[in-house]
Amino acid sequence: MSWIALSFAFQKKQFPRLFALRLPRVHFSFDSSHSRHHPAWRRTLLSPDSKRWATSTTPHSRASDPAEEEALLCLEQGTQKLEEGDVEGAKKLYQRSVDIKCNASSLFNLGVTHYHLKEFDEAIHSWRSAIELQPSSADAHTNLASAYLNHSQSRPDLALQHLQIAAKLAPEDPEMAFNLASILEAFDRLPEALEYYMRSKRYGVDRAAVHIKDVSAKIERQSKGMNGTATTKPTTA
Repeated sequence: MSWIALSFAFQKKQFPRLFALRLPRVHFSFDSSHSRHHPAWRRTLLSPDSKRWATSTTPHSRASDPAEEEALLCLEQGTQKLEEGDVEGAKKLYQRSVDIKCNASSLFNLGVTHYHLKEFDEAIHSWRSAIELQPSSADAHTNLASAYLNHSQSRPDLALQHLQIAAKLAPEDPEMAFNLASILEAFDRLPEALEYYMRSKRYGVDRAAVHIKDVSAKIERQSKGMNGTATTKPTTA
């Protein structure tokens, strides 16, 4: 699948399918003192048609407030529905969790269901809201970038912005480095793309090696082309 940018300059450009969509496990506390901590994430394929889901994890501690307890229960039940392949059922339970007690984890999971149902406007809204509550979530920024690329009115510029934030938040995450490198390459920002492909390879993404070779070759061709232009002398009559 290709994504078409709003800008005319990108109308014929193929934008990359990113490495992975991030999906959280159900393992968090509603206690505000824990709001800065990252939930435990699991990864699944980016494609909205993917059928791999999160694994439910029973929290070590339960919320003391009855409303918070109910919201957490809905969150757990929603993940169970995902495991069963019932995305609509999961979405309803995640939405109920959000309605009872709005939390970054519930919003994040809700965004995942919208994404897999190809409801990209709703996914974007959910993940933007999750980021407002938990700005340090590199995974939410990565997923938001995916939604911007998949949207019918694709916004690769915004995808790039959020992938850059994600890479800064998780500098040693090889998948995030690969994602950023891919879209930088699509924008013809080759030296930056090479840097992040190399980082991705260093931290464990073997397939980045092919891209390192390709981008290095592109940079060399561009360099030779510029040098050739600079040394060419005009012919005289």
